[in-house]
Amino acid sequence: MDSLTQRLKALSSAEDFLVFFGIEYEPSVVHVNRLHILKRFYQYLHRADDLAGLDETEMFRRYREMLNQAHNDFVKSNAVTEKVFKVFQDAEGQQHVSIKSLKDSLAERRQAAAPITPRGAAA
Repeated sequence: MDSLTQRLKALSSAEDFLVFFGIEYEPSVVHVNRLHILKRFYQYLHRADDLAGLDETEMFRRYREMLNQAHNDFVKSNAVTEKVFKVFQDAEGQQHVSIKSLKDSLAERRQAAAPITPRGAAA
């Protein structure tokens, strides 16, 4: 019999993991948040300090519990609120550009795009 770790290595999608662990899931939630769910599952696994020494059955139960929680996080919330990835952690996923920097940038682009007149030529 393959170990739990070996069987998990064969899984690739969020749906694969959810089916493997027998977790009912919302397809529309998984479709939009599959990477977020897997990343959150990884975060839960990484934070768990009580996994060492568990037998395969108990390990399966704990992994299932954490994956189910990761899925439910996105049933009840969304990627922007949960901030799993860095882009959502930095400035809450928004970038700020000042009007002044836009004006300065436009002036620089206009100057760069202006035709160059050769020396001695009539303007």
